[in-house]
Amino acid sequence: MTTIKKATRAACLAGAIGLASLGAQAALPITHWTLPNGAKVYLVSTDALPIVDVQVDFDAGSRFDPAAQAGLAGVTAAMAEKGVRATDCPPSAERKNTTPADGDGCRAPALDQNALGEAWADLGASFDASGGVDRTSYSLRTLSDPALLDRAVALAARVIGEPAFPDDVWRRDRERLNASIREANTKPGTIAGKAFAQAVYGSHPYGYETTEATLAQIDSAAMRARHARFIVPCRAKISMVGAVTRPQAEAIATALLSRLPAQQGCAPLPTVAPVAALVAPVDERIPFASAQAHVVIGQPGYLRADPDHFALTLGNYVLGGGGFVSRLTEEVREKRGLAYSVGSGFSPGRDAGAFRIGFQTRPDQADDAVKVSREVLAKFVAEGPTASELKAAKDNLIGGFPLLLDSNAKLLGNVANIAWHDLPLDYLDTWTARMNAVSAADIRAAFKRKLQPERMVTVVVGGQPAAAASAAPGAPPRVAR
Repeated sequence: MTTIKKATRAACLAGAIGLASLGAQAALPITHWTLPNGAKVYLVSTDALPIVDVQVDFDAGSRFDPAAQAGLAGVTAAMAEKGVRATDCPPSAERKNTTPADGDGCRAPALDQNALGEAWADLGASFDASGGVDRTSYSLRTLSDPALLDRAVALAARVIGEPAFPDDVWRRDRERLNASIREANTKPGTIAGKAFAQAVYGSHPYGYETTEATLAQIDSAAMRARHARFIVPCRAKISMVGAVTRPQAEAIATALLSRLPAQQGCAPLPTVAPVAALVAPVDERIPFASAQAHVVIGQPGYLRADPDHFALTLGNYVLGGGGFVSRLTEEVREKRGLAYSVGSGFSPGRDAGAFRIGFQTRPDQADDAVKVSREVLAKFVAEGPTASELKAAKDNLIGGFPLLLDSNAKLLGNVANIAWHDLPLDYLDTWTARMNAVSAADIRAAFKRKLQPERMVTVVVGGQPAAAASAAPGAPPRVAR
């Protein structure tokens, strides 16, 4: 084990003790400012660990993907880690003695995937790039020792700003992804998820499916064009937690974006129509030879910026998010034995991510399980939680809140959430009070505003053939959006 790796491991072990009590304290203050290039920085300074965690988010999610190139955002982010291109100095530039992987501001050699991996290992640092439906994210974890920190930031800046998108690596990875897609399509859970997304989102990009056909339409040129269009400084939100001061954090943030092209202003993003509400119920039964039928029930949910967020979060804990203490578990599992586990949840985002109830059951019990789940949902939307259910939910969620803040990584996730959704900087300080203030009437009103049990999508994969299922008593009709 190298000295750097030993130091990293020792720092994490020692810091775990110090962070164990962090959640019991008041949330650490968040400092926020905007860089001259338009990037927004959010900082929590804490010396509990000699480590710096950084997340850089760009408004560059798959909701901007063309339908024919579904998956472009995800593969563009993934391919950023597969190599960086060489950067040449102007003829008059002065040569400097620097580590080749870091570069010297202009001179830097190309690095392939293996060289990048070795460079990160030598630094005792880690880096990740990912693309989701709403954002593309880059994350860095490094020791705060200045010599290591500066080199790690310089290398991260190259991955963010100078990805090579090598054609040979993409062809290899595309075959691997195609194989994964083919395997996934043999599983009933995958089939249920795809049918549900298509029925809930319709033509909205949230419902796009990455297929072998859409991957075939993506090449390195498409990735370069997407990166150039969306990964620009003015769209960056940089969240940072660790043993750094504000001046150090500003230098880190500036350096991370330094290899992106300078922009004059911030060009408008493409327009994406909102997720449309369902106008009628959809019932889809897909035959599949499996021991368990996979069931998903739901509809479009809400935007994360919605003021009903606290009421919906608390209410969903009672309905199906609280595991063995939820109503769905009590009625579907405990009383009737129709499923081993059942749950519900919202997935709010920049647009209305779905609300869903999901479970697996014996194919011959699917209709009964669906009926009971719908009844539990309709009753909850109409009546809301009882006083005892509300108290138990608050006790659990509020009591567990310190566990959301007991590590650098968890703090970073919370800060990035605040940054991405433009939440108040005191969001963590006021979270408990706002959750405590939610009443049963608030939950009932919020659920009535957001959910329409009579207009939901129901997908059942497994069991009887589709023709028989469509004729099953009480099954709602299959209708268009």
